[in-house]
Amino acid sequence: MDIGNLLRQFFAPEPAAAPESPASPAAPGPPAGPSAPSAPGSPAAPAAPAAPPAPAQTDPAIEALDLAEPAKAGAAELKTKHPTIKFTSGRRSVHDQARAMASNVVQNRTWIEETYAAPAERAELQKWVDDHPEATTQDQIAVGLESVMSGWSDEQKGRLSKHFSGEAFDVQPVAQDADSIKSDIKALPGLTKFLEQEGGLVRWHAQF
Repeated sequence: MDIGNLLRQFFAPEPAAAPESPASPAAPGPPAGPSAPSAPGSPAAPAAPAAPPAPAQTDPAIEALDLAEPAKAGAAELKTKHPTIKFTSGRRSVHDQARAMASNVVQNRTWIEETYAAPAERAELQKWVDDHPEATTQDQIAVGLESVMSGWSDEQKGRLSKHFSGEAFDVQPVAQDADSIKSDIKALPGLTKFLEQEGGLVRWHAQF
């Protein structure tokens, strides 16, 4: 045996391991697109405008009286409780007042003296009636009474009747529910006087 070959085999270096082949780089993917923006929330619908308040209902019968407060509120309250009542008078001009008084004087020549509290104004009107016995119709008497009151101040008219300022109204007297209606008139806020008769004649007069 060849000792030299044997030693060379024994001490020969081991072959180097083959280098590992590098890993293939991953193929680049398509560039990532920009992320989609999140959808904004839908804006809230604007609130619907508030409905305008319903107009206050008016009663033509009350409006025709042309009353001042609190008589107007009193008439409205009374009509609400008793829808069938009829108002016969509210605010009066001198002409209206003269005709209203004359309609009573025709039935009672001393009606003015028996009805009104204002001494000076009452006396002046009653004197005209007494001085004119020939005036027997409503129209004749009304003309005379109007001639007296036309020269009066507002203060004088106010002393005679609250109808001039719209602070009084008259109601047609009725038999049905009469007690209930009269009781409700007497309970109206601001009422200062309620008359069931004027000069011996049945008249429902509410004064504030």
